[in-house]
Amino acid sequence: MKGATNTKWVTIGLVSSWYASNIGVLLLNKFLLSNYGFKYPIFLTMCHMTACSLLSYVAIVWFKTVPLQTVRSRVQFLKICGLSLVFCASVVSGNVSLRYLPVSFTQAVGATTPFFTAVFAYVMTMKKEAWLVYLTLVPVVTGVVIASGGEPSFHLFGFIMCLGATAARALKSVLQGILLSSEGEKLNSMNLLLYMAPVAVVILLPATLIMEDNVVGITIALARKDVNIVWYLLFNSVVAYLVNLTNFLVTKHTSALTLQVLGNAKGAVAVVISIMIFKNPVSVTGMLGYLLTVLGVILYSEAKKRAK
Repeated sequence: MKGATNTKWVTIGLVSSWYASNIGVLLLNKFLLSNYGFKYPIFLTMCHMTACSLLSYVAIVWFKTVPLQTVRSRVQFLKICGLSLVFCASVVSGNVSLRYLPVSFTQAVGATTPFFTAVFAYVMTMKKEAWLVYLTLVPVVTGVVIASGGEPSFHLFGFIMCLGATAARALKSVLQGILLSSEGEKLNSMNLLLYMAPVAVVILLPATLIMEDNVVGITIALARKDVNIVWYLLFNSVVAYLVNLTNFLVTKHTSALTLQVLGNAKGAVAVVISIMIFKNPVSVTGMLGYLLTVLGVILYSEAKKRAK
């Protein structure tokens, strides 16, 4: 009985940490890129990936959080590089969108991930779902269309970036299933991050130097005026790693389905907290659109479960 109680509190603690890190990194990114005026999303993403590289190594090699899985061939490494490229596109696009859109709206757009996953799965693997699964995607997409029309702070470029980030996130999950499907190549999420993050840094470094002119010099100059920027970037990068760590641990202690349900609720919590903090204007139409999308995602999850 005592063991069951301890397990329950461990699970509650992990879920709370997962919520805090997921919502925390989202709000910190928004604060830095929009409110604080640090307009360098690629450099910010590179900071995240650098922290993920270092902390993944410490967690796996030093603390042995999970057993170390090795890359067994050049082909497997090239597949990981491909996934890392898509991963970079997703994170950078998401961070760019936060410069132009409120968190509440990006969460509504991000909720359409199942739609893109279903499309990519069909196009790339010819995997067909039950008709009921496809039917549940109608309110998912309709909700975002309604939310877009009712969003007071709508920005077309930000919307395109947010849509691109959502599509890239779905593409990565489908590609991961295709590229690392054999038993010899499967990696758990922590080991995959260990190998993807350094590749992401190598991709993002030239990108930030070319596209975000003199970002290092500007950041140093900012730090001389306000040393808090250094702590913001460091803390933000550590929290970005904790998102991945807590995601893995919550899945391990619960199930993928529970994680999906918790994820739906997390989006709603993030919307409420962001509106309270940033006080961005919202409309009834926009909120109804978001609620319709969330309802569609819940129905999609149920339809997928029944189709199995």
